[in-house]
Amino acid sequence: MYFQRFFEPKLAAASYLIGDQTSREAIVVDPMRDIDQYMDAAGAMGLTIIAVTETHIHADFISGTRALASRTGAEALLPEALSDGQRILVGNVRLDVIHTPGHTPEHVIFVVTDTATTDHPWGALTGDFVFVGDVGRPDLLERAVKVQGASERGARALFASLRRFREANLQDLQIWPGHGAGSACGKALGAMPSTTLGYELATNWAFNTADEETFVREILSGQPEPPRYFAIMKRVNGVNGAGADRDATLARPPRMPDAALGPLLDAKATIVDLRRAEAFAAGHVPGTINVPLTRAFPMWAGSVLPYDADIYLIGDDERATIEATHDLFLIGLDRVAGRFTRQVIDRWREAGGAIETVAQMDPRNVADLMATGGVTVLDVRDESEWDTGHIAGAIHLPLATLAGRLDEVPRGKPIVVHCQAGSRSAIAASVLTAAGIPDVRNMPGGINAWPARSLIR
Repeated sequence: MYFQRFFEPKLAAASYLIGDQTSREAIVVDPMRDIDQYMDAAGAMGLTIIAVTETHIHADFISGTRALASRTGAEALLPEALSDGQRILVGNVRLDVIHTPGHTPEHVIFVVTDTATTDHPWGALTGDFVFVGDVGRPDLLERAVKVQGASERGARALFASLRRFREANLQDLQIWPGHGAGSACGKALGAMPSTTLGYELATNWAFNTADEETFVREILSGQPEPPRYFAIMKRVNGVNGAGADRDATLARPPRMPDAALGPLLDAKATIVDLRRAEAFAAGHVPGTINVPLTRAFPMWAGSVLPYDADIYLIGDDERATIEATHDLFLIGLDRVAGRFTRQVIDRWREAGGAIETVAQMDPRNVADLMATGGVTVLDVRDESEWDTGHIAGAIHLPLATLAGRLDEVPRGKPIVVHCQAGSRSAIAASVLTAAGIPDVRNMPGGINAWPARSLIR
């Protein structure tokens, strides 16, 4: 048996290629949209991809299932068409399908056995069912797609699925999950790429919560705010979709002449500055949005950028804009119409164009101004963070939903934005200023630097 894990760190997402080196056949599980990586890996090993499948309808990236099946002639085995107990044969490798509803109603896992050597299962591809140290959140259908009542139904289904998996009595089974640390598909995912069922039975809180009501309360509390784009991914990847309407070819957008910047700004185009938050705050072109090209770039880009308009990028160099284009491609933000390097900002300045800065306010000064009613404080952290403690008098609008709720932002006073440590608030401040909201300031250090000991809890 041949086994290869692929990992996209910016989405903390894993996918897998499994092959039989005797028959030279292979299957891909949970492919992402950049499908060339799977074909290249299979070709290097002399394998032919005969099937493509996935554990569930994904919310955090566009599935590559349909595109990969179309490109290779492989069979597309979508989770809603798979049944509990079904067997998929790839040469001498057997994948047993187990229906594990909870994270989503259609969720399945694949228990893998190399029958050429043994009938004892080797491992399981658990998707968003069992992670290292955690389990998949069951609330996304309700919170991201607004399916009423889905959270509690999913939590109870997940509890039953975990009990069934525990009773399989396969403690030595290797667990290969669909996500790692940094994913928004759970609360506290471990960073290790794999684990064993026995280890998770001993250490994973979900397996060690025997009472169903306690489990339901725990799994539904403290989940991070779903990024705004999750609802779009669910629709694109939905039943019988699997990304079918999305081209799997990544196009490189053109390098734009510096002179094009002014007309784009006049046309209210979406222009994204990829530089670090500190550089953007020190000087940027008015009307541009700052989403730094960090590991969290796809999550925040999918939360604040439009899917129905062209996007232009400004990066430190050409490499940065190409990397960002790839990241946006993974989540279906395909309308990247052009790229600039940071020199466009210098040319803009030299031509007499205005340069805008973002005022940075010391938390102690913010506290003093709040005491006299001189500012509006906007907290852009997740709901779970807000619940653990927030500044009295602050307004709460999570960054994940801010772009769609700008009408809820008060006007008339300076606005000071904060998060936990400062990175999300910098993005939020740029979104507000680009929308024409005046006198927006950022509070570096976030609530971690707040001078008052007492917060509302």
